[in-house]
Amino acid sequence: MEQTLAIVKPNLVKRKLLGRILTIIEEDGFDIKDARLKQLTQNEAEGFYAEHKQRPFFTSLVKFMTSGPVFLMVLETPSAVEKWRNLMGATDPAKAAPHTIRRLYGESIEANGVHGSDSQISAEREIRFFFGS
Repeated sequence: MEQTLAIVKPNLVKRKLLGRILTIIEEDGFDIKDARLKQLTQNEAEGFYAEHKQRPFFTSLVKFMTSGPVFLMVLETPSAVEKWRNLMGATDPAKAAPHTIRRLYGESIEANGVHGSDSQISAEREIRFFFGS
C-alpha cells in the first residue's frame, strides 16, 4: 500500500464540488485515511509551496490557496501517487484527459481544482506537513 496527499483547492470547495470529488476518489478505489477542512494561513501556503518561491506564479498561488478553505486528504491504495495523478489529469485542465478531475472541474492552470504529490518522497513530506508523522 502507498499513500499520497490530495488537496481539493478553494475553487472546488467554494463551488460545492467536494462531495463529487470524494465520490470519484472512493469509486476509483482509494481509501481516505485522514482528512480535514482547513483554511491555510499565508505562512502555511508559503511553506508548502516553498520549492516554487522563485517562480513568477508563487505570490498568486499563495493568494489563491489562502482564498478559502481547502480539503486535505491522505489517500491510500497500491501505487497511490501515480493513480491519483492519473485521476487528477494534467495541470492545465484544457490539456487534461477526458473524465479527469481537472478536465471536468478545473478552471485554469492555477485554479485546476486539486493537488497531488508528484512522487513518494514528496507524498511523505507533504503528508507530514499537514498531518504530522
